[in-house]
Amino acid sequence: MGEFKVHRVRFFDYMPSAIRAMAFNRQMERLAVARADGAVEIFNFADNYFQEKVIPGRDGRAVEALCWVSGRLFSAGLDGAITEYDLENLRPRYSMDAYGGPIWTLSSNSQGTLLAAGCEDGTVKIFEVLQDRVQFQRNLDRQKGRIVSLCWHPSGGQIAVGMMDMLRIFDTQTGHATQRMLVERGLGASKSREVVVWSVAFLSDHTVISGDSAGKVQIWDGLTGTLIQTHLVSKWDVLVLSISQDESSAMAGTSEGTVVQFQFISSTVGQQDRQWVRTRTFKNHSHDVRALVHTDTAVVSGGMDTQLVVRPLLDKVEKNTQESALRKIAFPHRSLVSCAKKAGLLLFQFPDHLEVWRLGESDGNGAPWESLPVKRKPEKLIQLKRKGEDHICCSTLSPCGGWLAYSTICSVHLYRLQLSSNNISIQKVSKLPRELRSVHQLSFSSDSSRLFASSSLSSVVMVTLDQTEIKHIHTFRHQSGSKQPVHILSPSEDGQWLAAANTDGEIHVFDLQKKTLHCSVPTYSSCPTAVSVHPSGCSLVSVHADHQIFEFSLKQKEFTQWSRQLQRRGLHPLWLQRDTPITGVTFNPRNPAQILLHDTFMFCIIDQSLPLPEERTKLYNQALLRSLPQTQRPRESHAFKIFKNFQHLLCVALMEDRSLVVVERPLLDIMSQLPAPVRQKKFAT
Repeated sequence: MGEFKVHRVRFFDYMPSAIRAMAFNRQMERLAVARADGAVEIFNFADNYFQEKVIPGRDGRAVEALCWVSGRLFSAGLDGAITEYDLENLRPRYSMDAYGGPIWTLSSNSQGTLLAAGCEDGTVKIFEVLQDRVQFQRNLDRQKGRIVSLCWHPSGGQIAVGMMDMLRIFDTQTGHATQRMLVERGLGASKSREVVVWSVAFLSDHTVISGDSAGKVQIWDGLTGTLIQTHLVSKWDVLVLSISQDESSAMAGTSEGTVVQFQFISSTVGQQDRQWVRTRTFKNHSHDVRALVHTDTAVVSGGMDTQLVVRPLLDKVEKNTQESALRKIAFPHRSLVSCAKKAGLLLFQFPDHLEVWRLGESDGNGAPWESLPVKRKPEKLIQLKRKGEDHICCSTLSPCGGWLAYSTICSVHLYRLQLSSNNISIQKVSKLPRELRSVHQLSFSSDSSRLFASSSLSSVVMVTLDQTEIKHIHTFRHQSGSKQPVHILSPSEDGQWLAAANTDGEIHVFDLQKKTLHCSVPTYSSCPTAVSVHPSGCSLVSVHADHQIFEFSLKQKEFTQWSRQLQRRGLHPLWLQRDTPITGVTFNPRNPAQILLHDTFMFCIIDQSLPLPEERTKLYNQALLRSLPQTQRPRESHAFKIFKNFQHLLCVALMEDRSLVVVERPLLDIMSQLPAPVRQKKFAT
């Protein structure tokens, strides 16, 4: 495919934030992940681990613990507050001070009626979970020293607490401690150095499992307060524990980047008495493992190296299936890059600022696959720091390069840009329509005359842009009743259509001229990850988290013949086995039959004029085609032209001059920017 001149952009210096805490909701099959910058992400494990929601962070918000209560998500941190999140509007619903200093741990009882928070002042505070808030109920007996970890007994009648050098078991009815268990300092440890019990688990048979800063996993009898077993698993800290639902398996994460599994089994064949035996050690992280979740079929871990790792337990899944593949999720499943196709500009989004870059230029033409010399290097034109403490949740650059917009959870900011060869100016638009308040996505029309913003209750706001006035024109709504946030906005090139997709899996198409809902695409079971309207305006292409591809005719209001043929034939098994979602769809203006897609590691051109690949066909055959004579290529050619020589592909955009911009982030640069593994923990005061 020598028809594109490709800009390989590698100066987007994006650094993901470390993972601090995780919580898994088994009923909803949702994983909540808290990052060091205060952001909270929601992954749908039932939909191919797709990151369907992101709640942006805020300066000073450090989340130390996450907890699900039914379908409600709570967090707590070193600011001493308990926060509940609004998962429809992607923002904190409210925060309340626990009045116990920094909160180190948060957990709910199995009935979902009470929350327990472990505080800096040595108290365990119990809160009642009401319909619209949480309400303080009581304190358990105050201890000397901070409460670092805690866990409810499944009955809800007791709580096991981890502290400095000891564990305590409390009766939740009386508030008094019933057991006191001292933790050993460990071999060769200094007698003056305290042992921190970083994590604790309380099983239904009253077994207590603890992990501490001396590298030990210890098994206790919670009824008698006696030590049963000690396993030295690391020279450094055991930071986190996670127990399987049937309580037959325990996972321990360490500051060496390892995850150690223990199973409750007989140590010898035929023996009736069972005990906790160390069985496996996984090494999937380069730094501290700060968070662990034990699902029915896998262990999910995250930590300082920013990666979310899903490690299947092969004794729990069928081999050679999609469920048995190791997954590493390092980058968000949403775009952080916006392109001004007509101006040759790129907008990079960071949590606290935006950068506008001008693309470089090459000299001359070359043969296919040849690297061209650079005549003018890329240039950073603007670095715009956000206003306020809330992090940026979305941003966009108009195709003409004359407008820049970004949003936080509280407000939208719009700027006029004037660029020339020697001069650049930026001016903030002071008065915006009140409908532009809290939005989840932003997008400009192809002629840069309108701005679209997804708002609350799955609605879309349209405003017109003028040098003298910014005016609200219309708010688009649908009748499905869904309140889930719109995560994709895709206006058509001809200015007639706007496609909006929400996390309920719905795709609605609005007529921008008539200002009405034109049609709704039949809802598919998997969430759309990329949606785009064909430049002709006749059809819409959507790609979903399970990698299925659909083409919907906007005139006939039904799936096209090509889409039906694709579903009847079925996609290639290798395509369906990919572990990263498609995050971008566009089209080749020179060839309307070509669809351009990309995920994190692959760029693909689907040529609708060519036959679909058979199951036995080599899917990744571009290198093979280049090695064959021209006369033999048709026999090996098919519709899917896939290129895989990329690392962390963040954006692919086709500019007005028909050049292809590919924005990628090398993995080695990320690893080199991480701090050394944290060996000795220090508490914030």
